[in-house]
Amino acid sequence: MPTVASQELFDLSDDVAIVTGAGRGIGEGIATTLADAGAAVVCAARRADEIERVAAGIRDRGGRAIAVATDVTDPAAVQALAQRAVDEFGHLDIWINNAGGSPVSAPLVTLDEDEWDATLRLNLTAVWRCTRVAAATMRDGGRIVNISSLAATTTMPGSGHYAAAKAGVNSLTRTFAKELGPRIRVNCIMPGAVPTEIMMTALQLGDDDLPALNKRLRLPMRRLGTPDDLGRAVLYFVAPGSSWVTGQILAIDGGMSA
Repeated sequence: MPTVASQELFDLSDDVAIVTGAGRGIGEGIATTLADAGAAVVCAARRADEIERVAAGIRDRGGRAIAVATDVTDPAAVQALAQRAVDEFGHLDIWINNAGGSPVSAPLVTLDEDEWDATLRLNLTAVWRCTRVAAATMRDGGRIVNISSLAATTTMPGSGHYAAAKAGVNSLTRTFAKELGPRIRVNCIMPGAVPTEIMMTALQLGDDDLPALNKRLRLPMRRLGTPDDLGRAVLYFVAPGSSWVTGQILAIDGGMSA
């Protein structure tokens, strides 16, 4: 049995967390993991029905959660999201910048310029904006975790626009960590192959294609990732047990980048 001390290392019962992109996939996994660790969770995304489902599931298990429909590319909506967390739960301690993605696959030389702008607006500018709002709202001891991608450090023909945005997220993570410390810690995870809806769309894959994908990747862990795998990594970065960790970018990829 774990000792009381070890339980406290991952206890979030005094914390309030915002998770963007929380309606499905990795965001849902993060939201439920933080709630299971005791945090009150504000589930944010554009699709109200999806975040309502996630928040209801957390409450059904005895947790605390609300859903706030939010477009992270809208400055007013981001500010309202932070205020709603404080109004509902009294304070804010954790912000997870998970909203993002791009379903478009195209070479950079033929990529539509509007798609380039939209991808950076959602995947990079929104992270900058949300982090600034989080920093202005959080109590001392706040924690921010950005969700990047292995695309940030590898060459991915057809996804250069997305990769460029995620490389920017890695850079923002390190800079914000230095600028906001010691009051706020900022870290980042880079998910590997996790078959979320947006990944499946971008790679034009169906469920029947996943066994072949797993075989082709030849991951040391011999399986694709799950949203829960990412949620547990985020839990480490926001828990008391990582209180001396900031500015770090961690690949959670089953050994793909080993």
